[in-house]
Amino acid sequence: MLKRIRFLTAGESHGPALMVILDGMPAGLPLNEEIIDQDLKRRQRGFGSGGRMAIERDRAEILGGVMGGKTTGAPISLLIHNRDWENWRERDIEPFTIPRPGHADLVGAVKYGYRELRLSLERASARETAARVAAGAVAKCLLEQFGISVGGYVTEIGGMEAHIPEEMPYSERFLRAEGNDVRCPDEVAAPAMAARIRSAMEQKETVGGVIEGAVLGVPVGLGSYAHWDRRLDARIGAAMLSIPAVKGVEIGPAFANARLPGSQVHDEIFLEENGSLVRKTNRAGGLEGGVTNGMPIVARVAMKPIATILKQLRSVDLAAGEPAPTAYERSDFCPVPRAVVVVEAMLALVVADALLEKLGGDSLEEIMPRFEVLRKARLSDLPMDNRTWRFLENQPPDSSGQARTMPSPTQTLENQDRGSEG
Repeated sequence: MLKRIRFLTAGESHGPALMVILDGMPAGLPLNEEIIDQDLKRRQRGFGSGGRMAIERDRAEILGGVMGGKTTGAPISLLIHNRDWENWRERDIEPFTIPRPGHADLVGAVKYGYRELRLSLERASARETAARVAAGAVAKCLLEQFGISVGGYVTEIGGMEAHIPEEMPYSERFLRAEGNDVRCPDEVAAPAMAARIRSAMEQKETVGGVIEGAVLGVPVGLGSYAHWDRRLDARIGAAMLSIPAVKGVEIGPAFANARLPGSQVHDEIFLEENGSLVRKTNRAGGLEGGVTNGMPIVARVAMKPIATILKQLRSVDLAAGEPAPTAYERSDFCPVPRAVVVVEAMLALVVADALLEKLGGDSLEEIMPRFEVLRKARLSDLPMDNRTWRFLENQPPDSSGQARTMPSPTQTLENQDRGSEG
């Protein structure tokens, strides 16, 4: 559902490399491989990861769209080599004929007519998210030019919940989360989450959890209430649900809000002395009617326990045509801490897309001045006609005998300008 920005990933989990083509980035954005590699390294860290992360050393190679350290406006091509490819390239691969419940093995074979289930799992693997993180790092870089930042953290793993004070700034949450290997800003809950993961490993199980991603410094007015496919909450929801193993998403505390009366849910509007209209709560998660309201965008993501587990589950051997237990494929025990970076990447791509959709322009030089004059939520930017009108274009004559029509916003501003001139 991206409009201005487009990206396409390619590659298999154990193939030679992953690639991403990112289109729509304006010209003039400072960008280098080190900026992208920072998030790729973050994606590799997290308690509960499997043996694959001990093999890989993810680095991005810029193949196109960047010259002299700045984007050109052309599609950006990024390559991430798979080090594990060396362990597979000369190997005779055993047939994979027993689909794992919860994975794409069986549905992929039905959809494409595969005669080997590994063709499904190689592409459905979460390894693909490394390419998304690379694209998201570029989007983050763009957002930073406008004072917009993206971060995330874990709020729950395997039933162990974090208790984060509502007044704790998001910037502090992001910082604290990077201080431990489960990416949780609650210093009490973090060890409990790690213990829960350790217990799952001993029991040959996997565990899921909940991730919260937030975007700070977002201007008012991104998205749309008028078009179903441009509502920003819908676009964020689609992006979050596209992440492997994610089965649920909410904007702000949506499910908790559903259990409360409206008076305890909606964020009241206050007028400050400088004429700004502000909110003191953010139960809407930064979005009203599919449009940003200036508060932090907050998306909460539910990730199921991943489908590849050491403990055998019942399935069917498609080659033998009889029941059979599943076979284990190397994977994470808990991908939740590492998936924080993937959530950030997808959030950054969606918000960057909405920002460029709002501003237009092909280069930072064109876009920056447009950003500076965006309308704000303040009285001086919101002149009201404050008079009755009708939907019909031509209305009954007024007292002077002239037909009345509803003035356009441009006409209204012109009339105000004339009035201010005396």
